[in-house]
Amino acid sequence: MSVRGLLLAAASGVLLLVGAGTGFAAAAVAEPAAQTPGLFVGTLSSGALWKARVPPHWNGTLLLFSHGYAPVLREPDLAPAAMEEQLLNEGYALAASAYSAPGWALAEAVPDQLATLDAFSARFGKPKRTIAWGSSMGALVTVALAEQHPERIDAALPSCGSLAGALGMMNEALDGAFALKTLLAADSDIRVVRVDDDMANGARVSKVIARATGTAEGRARLALASALAQLPPWAGANAQAPSADDVEAQVDEAASAFAKGVFLPRVDQERRAGGVFSWNTEVDYRVQLAASGRQAWVQALYAKAHLDLQQDLNTLNAAPRIAADPGAIAYMRAHYVPSGRLRIPVLTYHTVGDGLTVVEQQGAYRQRVADAGRSSKLATAWVKRAGHCTFTAREHQAVLMTLENRLANGTWQWSAAALNAIPSAAPSASEFVEFAPSAFLRPCGDTPGSCLGEPPASSTRVAASSGDLAYAEVIKSSQYVAVGDGTRIARGRRRCRSHPLSGRGIPGRALALCHRWRCTCVAPPP
Repeated sequence: MSVRGLLLAAASGVLLLVGAGTGFAAAAVAEPAAQTPGLFVGTLSSGALWKARVPPHWNGTLLLFSHGYAPVLREPDLAPAAMEEQLLNEGYALAASAYSAPGWALAEAVPDQLATLDAFSARFGKPKRTIAWGSSMGALVTVALAEQHPERIDAALPSCGSLAGALGMMNEALDGAFALKTLLAADSDIRVVRVDDDMANGARVSKVIARATGTAEGRARLALASALAQLPPWAGANAQAPSADDVEAQVDEAASAFAKGVFLPRVDQERRAGGVFSWNTEVDYRVQLAASGRQAWVQALYAKAHLDLQQDLNTLNAAPRIAADPGAIAYMRAHYVPSGRLRIPVLTYHTVGDGLTVVEQQGAYRQRVADAGRSSKLATAWVKRAGHCTFTAREHQAVLMTLENRLANGTWQWSAAALNAIPSAAPSASEFVEFAPSAFLRPCGDTPGSCLGEPPASSTRVAASSGDLAYAEVIKSSQYVAVGDGTRIARGRRRCRSHPLSGRGIPGRALALCHRWRCTCVAPPP
């Protein structure tokens, strides 16, 4: 049923549920039994749609699903594709909300999912067991639920997730974008931060990549940018993984994933955060390449192209850096950088060839959990496949059964062989493998000051002649007039948005005064 259909149904026949002391009011609609037995839909007090399905032979376990990044509101997903009916047949109840806002909705998703649990319990009674699961951004929502609200759920099952956290993920993507623009498109309109239109920016990037793949020099520099972003050697351009010595096929794989995997959506995040939250100050790209696990690949391509790799690395290190706004960093850290302080079992799973959420993010989370002394709570499974969240029904079922066994007996049995041996009625394949990712290049913790090059929080307040500091929220593609020494004044006017931690800011519309990548707003002339 479409979102519009759900709303029409809610308008025509509503059973109002009010949870005492829960802080929500939810409307639940029972669909006609002949169409979808056991389906209930409604609206939370936040405005988020929520939905649940309960089989007649409910086994007492509720699966709470968190969906991934969506640029527009949509109806709730109760489970990964093609899994809903299978799980219902096995006795699981399913519930989810659509969140009350689209985009990078971590701030809305966590409370909306908790309110969904309240709504479900008010209608059906408290489940014997609740397992949170989700994919992509929804995996990060799932980890936030596990870490912040372990009293509400019993275990968690995040898949293909950005588990390094919002700051580390976007910083590493920025490194790849910075390298591509600096080495292959210095004079282009490509935005690395302060993006005004994600789709238009991605189209510019795709044109540069298409041009770069046509020359040996371009392919070598694309490989360097891909290595800094830790794109995988197999991302799905080919049905089979390229051999280790097929360096050219690996470039094609990187090219297929680069635009979406490196130029991640930023418009919504920067709007929410109130400024730029990614940076590369203090980053030495020679060190990053050496630690990437991909240096030999890049060196081979540079040799074929007769290019000087060290010269390009020096160019990157000498290029003007991108600074972040401390208040924007604080917002993204809160929504969300995992702490690793687990109190319930969590099993993560990931394909080895994911070009959108790189596998090294799983290693970053494992390290964070280890640093918190909670390694016994975490297991990670790997699937030999390319693509983002491309799991089979049998693989989803295998990890769910493994997590339930962990809850039942207190021990993990999660080797690839054990996962592949789990019987299933699903006809699809199960291709779990043993795998170890390289170290994540841009780790960034949940405490202020824990990230390389992070600006001090004390720099949040900066005096401006017109009052408190405000940042320019770019609405259209920027055109600048150079004034001197890197200072630019934006032609036309930009809407100014108060910094989240500043006192007043500048109301209304104002001029954007920019120095390199940082813009501040100044009051318009009287």
